[in-house]
Amino acid sequence: MNLKKRILFIVNPISGIHGKEFVLHLIDKYIDRTRYDYTVRKTEYAGHACQLACQAAEEKTDIVVAIGGDGTINEIGRSLVHTDTAMGIIPCGSGNGLARHLHIPMEPRGAIETLNKGFIKEIDYGKIDQHPFFCTCGVGFDAFVSLKFADSGKRGLSTYLENTLHESLTYRPETYEIENELGTVRYKAFLIACANASQYGNNAYIAPQASLTDGMMDITILEPFTVLDVPTLAFQLFNKTIDQNSRIKTLKEKKITIHRHSAGVFHFDGDPMMGGKDLEVEVIHRGLKVIAPEKGHNAVEPFSVLQHFTDFFGTRPLTATIAEKHRKLLQLNQNLLRRLAKR
Repeated sequence: MNLKKRILFIVNPISGIHGKEFVLHLIDKYIDRTRYDYTVRKTEYAGHACQLACQAAEEKTDIVVAIGGDGTINEIGRSLVHTDTAMGIIPCGSGNGLARHLHIPMEPRGAIETLNKGFIKEIDYGKIDQHPFFCTCGVGFDAFVSLKFADSGKRGLSTYLENTLHESLTYRPETYEIENELGTVRYKAFLIACANASQYGNNAYIAPQASLTDGMMDITILEPFTVLDVPTLAFQLFNKTIDQNSRIKTLKEKKITIHRHSAGVFHFDGDPMMGGKDLEVEVIHRGLKVIAPEKGHNAVEPFSVLQHFTDFFGTRPLTATIAEKHRKLLQLNQNLLRRLAKR
């Protein structure tokens, strides 16, 4: 009797940063064949990963592994919610927000070793306007930039930062109403992010206190700010302290409705979508099984992405001392102002 579990690896050939054939070679070399029988399918069009994952769940496949970016993970995850099939991840995207929150190694071999250990967690997921998300969703500037980013010819953090800098010069905050079971509160906001996981990806922590298992969303409201606030906000975004900024308001809710003046763009896991004036957002408690390390590792990537950010503006790395951080922030601020003045 064959007691091995069945794994389906779904590969998005065009997403992300790792060469997919190399990843498949590592799977063939390092997957635990005493534990698993596996097959590989490559996606051929948008939505194909969703179809393949749905079919796998119907066939009682034990694990479906996403080899791709956040979009591929979202397609597969939403196809496996409330099934007995668990989702695994080999991160190959430009952000990898869910994998990072789960402490899944960014290197393919490490991610394969996580699969070999086979520890299963049950995590929450969210819905915005009935579209499932696993990391974040929202309205405002991040949704607007997601729309621009989707039309870009290239991916990656530098492209995202370029779009962010360029669009921030003309983007105007909007007035929103957030309705919960207790009533409605109005905010003028640059963005509203509803977070199931703590980060967008690339270690950009928009909701540092968010948990995947508490049955709640962490809602981050970024109020209007000035150019002088940008370097500090950027530093805090990557240093897990943005919730301490005076421009930030935070809420923790199971379900809200976001009211805005007109229809427009929203995003879910970085994918933009056009929606109406009123958007319902909710979290569903422990609806998805995932393969992840049993305990989050203690290794930290200190300023790894912040280094990219500072390199983008031509500064040197930030050091660990408080005095040096303040000096570098001042330098970053000056460089940013010079860039803005040239536009």
